[in-house]
Amino acid sequence: MEYHRKLGLSEDAFEGVIEHAERASYDGTEYRHVPDYRRGVERGTVLFDGEVVRGFPKVPRTLVLAEGVPRQFDSPVAVEEKLDGYNVRVARIDGDVLAFSRGGLVCPYTTWFVERELDLDPLFDDYPDAAVCGEMVGPENPYTAHDYPDVDSLAFRAFDWRDRESGEPLDVRERRERYGEYGVPQTRLFGVYDPDDAAADLREIVDELDADDREGVVMKSLDGATQLKYTTSAANRGDLAYAFSLPFDYGQAFMFRRLIREAFQSIEWDESPEAARERARAVGEAIVLSMTESIERVADGEAVGERHTVRGDPDAIDALLDHFEEQGLTIDVEADDRADGERVVTFCKRVQSTNDKIRGYLDGQIVRE
Repeated sequence: MEYHRKLGLSEDAFEGVIEHAERASYDGTEYRHVPDYRRGVERGTVLFDGEVVRGFPKVPRTLVLAEGVPRQFDSPVAVEEKLDGYNVRVARIDGDVLAFSRGGLVCPYTTWFVERELDLDPLFDDYPDAAVCGEMVGPENPYTAHDYPDVDSLAFRAFDWRDRESGEPLDVRERRERYGEYGVPQTRLFGVYDPDDAAADLREIVDELDADDREGVVMKSLDGATQLKYTTSAANRGDLAYAFSLPFDYGQAFMFRRLIREAFQSIEWDESPEAARERARAVGEAIVLSMTESIERVADGEAVGERHTVRGDPDAIDALLDHFEEQGLTIDVEADDRADGERVVTFCKRVQSTNDKIRGYLDGQIVRE
């Protein structure tokens, strides 16, 4: 396969990429995916049955809206909602519609969901080279669960449209119009703003999202080529609570980045001493209370980990659990029921380091610092 031509690389450069690519298989077809950024090739890029599905580009972040937005953009900016879920790219290869994770793996459960809930064949008939990019959100989510009032179980929301081989994005306005024509649900568009004057409007949008416990915004140039993200305090606290519920499995860098976001937002928001102290209290509670809850669970003989509930076709759920085990994850099924003709499974992805260390410290193990 002349993958190097599809990726725009020389043969030597391609060899430098492919030696780091990982092998996987789906439904009898072996493929490769790139787990990290290599020589201009995005993380999650997939080489599947002679075709290329480019990885989704990394989106930079600003910590100060008033300065970061005009520095990143010199033309009107479209502001869309950033949702808390997991990133997928959907493409049709050799007649099969497949859903790829951010890291480039075919997720059998997401593929089943997309086939059942979204009729993408008309879109791919007209645009066979499209990569439908979006977020899977909702409480019954096998990767990142978060409640949204309009989602009972799991839902897809498109936020980008790219050429699956080149990775080139579609113009924001054209993308939203096309998805509307094909009935594909999309993330919210708050509006289009001048970058020099956007800070006040963005502050209002972020405050409203924060009050609703939502994640944040993604700002995009109208051609889709330049992007920038910003998250709410509620999202930062939620991430910290999650990380500190598994304190020995998430690195200090993960925690530090979110604390930095809180500090810079407090300064840009020009908070009063009382408001800054309230922010500090909320952050401290997110950190300490989540840790104490995990310690109590282990002390009570339970295992801590990432708990998720999924529902759907029994075969699709079996494929999901097999998919996790193939990745070396330890899965404990805690409930396996039927509801409205579907299988509903609650499982825990066990994180061994946190379980072992909490148990060791509870048993008197000495901490060496």
